[in-house]
Amino acid sequence: MSRTLTARWVFPVSGPPLANGTVTVTGDRISAVLTRGERSADEDLGNVALVPGLVNPHTHLDLSGARGLIPPTDPDHFTDWLKGVIAYRRTRSTEQTQADIRAGLAECLKHGTTLVGDIASEGASWDALAQAPTRAVVFRELIGLSGSRFTEAHAALNRWRKDHVTPATCRAAASPHAAYSVSGPLIRLVAHQGWTMTVHLAESPAEMELLEHHSGPFRDFLASMNLWEPGQLADSLRFILWRTRRAPHVLFAHGNYLPPDTRLRDNQSVVYCPRTHAAFGHPPHPFRAFLARGVRVCLGTDGLASNPDLDVLSEARFVRSRYPDIPAAQLLRMVTLSGAEALGWADEAGSLEPGKSADLVAVPLPNTDHADPHELLLAQHPGERRTMFRGAWRSSTP
Repeated sequence: MSRTLTARWVFPVSGPPLANGTVTVTGDRISAVLTRGERSADEDLGNVALVPGLVNPHTHLDLSGARGLIPPTDPDHFTDWLKGVIAYRRTRSTEQTQADIRAGLAECLKHGTTLVGDIASEGASWDALAQAPTRAVVFRELIGLSGSRFTEAHAALNRWRKDHVTPATCRAAASPHAAYSVSGPLIRLVAHQGWTMTVHLAESPAEMELLEHHSGPFRDFLASMNLWEPGQLADSLRFILWRTRRAPHVLFAHGNYLPPDTRLRDNQSVVYCPRTHAAFGHPPHPFRAFLARGVRVCLGTDGLASNPDLDVLSEARFVRSRYPDIPAAQLLRMVTLSGAEALGWADEAGSLEPGKSADLVAVPLPNTDHADPHELLLAQHPGERRTMFRGAWRSSTP
């Protein structure tokens, strides 16, 4: 029932890295994480980094078939890109959407993801994720800016929660989509009901102009679809931050244009999607200011409509190449424990600690040395990752 693994480097995340450390797995749990020599190993994994299972808190698996089909625009034409996403979704049958979800899930698993937060229209990814060898939070996407859509969206959300009994590894959550697509009252009600939730926030300058002045490209975008009801909009950015303060966990996706001094509470996290951010040509993200103030920031991939793959470790490596001042240990935390905290799974996942689920990834390392072993982990290096979930090695072809 127990076996002990060793590797060139073990990264608990909750503590310093251990050269040739060991991780003992008993059943589906971690029972010990020790330094070299404290316990003999049953299996030596070789020149790899043993890290907690990776956490990707922001995906759109149902858009996995859109890779390369909807090129990101410049920030001033973000609504044009949104129109492309809407048009793409309208072309997909239920069967095609499910195939897209399975393809995206397989890509996440291949890269070592053991916890995913996915936003899905009508909660469409639930069945695939509930049966997959990974933990998940499925955010049912809510669209409802008008008063009539408010009632309809809220009723559908409650029916969905009633119909989906939460299994051990998959949790139901809600995603009031964004300030331009969901009414302020609906955001407030979902938070008041105690949902874990995610909201696209401050993603584009047009969104900020809509919130602050009720003008700009989003006004035209909504008017073109007969959805312009300014009385239903959230009053301000502050309204959304304040009204979600009591929800158990709130993830603000993107946050590209959040003021660096924005006050965020302990239950609120920012999910920065670096390569999607770069693809749209946004100005530098304020994540460094947030980290300096102790705000929780985690990294996500977004969907394949704006990103080349669903590898959250590649997001960390991208940030390292752009922002060498960010400590490498911080970046590892942002794709493991910070994401688990944001999604409400930190009691089970995100770090290698006794009592937690035995979810871990063996990441190949280069044949070099560095004073900071985190730099080896963040170096671009080929090789297939090997993933353990709940104490069992996962097939490389899920």
